[in-house]
Amino acid sequence: MPRRSLILSGVIVAVITALGTAFYLYRPNAARLLAFRTWMRNPASHPDWRLAAGSQCGSAPFLFPTNGFVGFLWGDSFRPGHSHQGIDIFAGGEAGVTPVISAYPGYLTRLPEWKSSVIVRVPSDPLQPGVQIWLYYTHMADHFGNSFISEKFPPGTTEQFIEAGTFLGYQGNYSGDPANPVGVHLHFSIVKDDGNGQFKNELEIRNTLDPSPYLGLPLNGYENRDRIPLCESHE
Repeated sequence: MPRRSLILSGVIVAVITALGTAFYLYRPNAARLLAFRTWMRNPASHPDWRLAAGSQCGSAPFLFPTNGFVGFLWGDSFRPGHSHQGIDIFAGGEAGVTPVISAYPGYLTRLPEWKSSVIVRVPSDPLQPGVQIWLYYTHMADHFGNSFISEKFPPGTTEQFIEAGTFLGYQGNYSGDPANPVGVHLHFSIVKDDGNGQFKNELEIRNTLDPSPYLGLPLNGYENRDRIPLCESHE
């Protein structure tokens, strides 16, 4: 084989190897991914993996916001350059069935264009008193964008006070593209304030906080390599 071909072949092998390594590094942890697939095939086979809406782990300040299995954690990655900025909770059922509740008291806003999302302003972070944070809940609509959000919070709702445990809506599968719905779940994230009384862009992980200490669960994908997120508190 000519030298040039050998060099080219070597480059191709190196690129393929690098891509394979990147895929391994950026995919969700294999053990948790296997458990997630098992759950989605038959949730009834592992009732012990299911967390309950309204439950509270030890002295953690937040209520768990819905029923289901935490399939993807904060920091999990699905492609190079991407880090999941919240947690995804899958009930394993149909859209529009599994209730979503508020994890903590605050002031709810639903922007006029939001079909599946609400955000709740918490003036004082329970773990960082005096620091304002925002709690973001999304995918509460069917794949066509028909909303499952409570009628108490119509589009354009601004700064409506809610208590912890308030019914917000139901898990859905809205992705913004009717042809490509997501699996039925709730995405929940803790978003930082921009310093001017508004929330930062939730799509970037640097603008969000690790929800683990707020819920008392191992929800950090960088640290939780293989454990199913369950309450381990003995308090």
